[in-house]
Amino acid sequence: MSKDRTNGKNEKKGIVKKLRKSLLLGKKFSMDDQSENESRDVPEDVKKGHFAVIAMDNDELKRFVVPLSCLTHPLFLRLLEQAAEVYGFDHEGALTLPCRPSEMERILALIYMEFARDCLA
Repeated sequence: MSKDRTNGKNEKKGIVKKLRKSLLLGKKFSMDDQSENESRDVPEDVKKGHFAVIAMDNDELKRFVVPLSCLTHPLFLRLLEQAAEVYGFDHEGALTLPCRPSEMERILALIYMEFARDCLA
């Protein structure tokens, strides 16, 4: 494997680590202040093993809830790299991705089809 490809993989791993860290920072809370039945500042539609993203292009935006498994897919990793370049990592709430909602829908459809194909193989 060439040095350029190794550096690219290391950069992607670094981006994923930073993203995971930023997602986990938003989930810290005190058990003394909340009962188990109360919200943990995570919206109810974000199930375990998922996270929220916002696809935004100009004035068009749409929120998506995607499985954590998307974090390993090359198409999604490219979106994360673009988000890091445009927005950085220092924000709260849903991760904002710089793409049109229709493009995000297309990317997620491709990812889901690949995962389904891999599960059937």
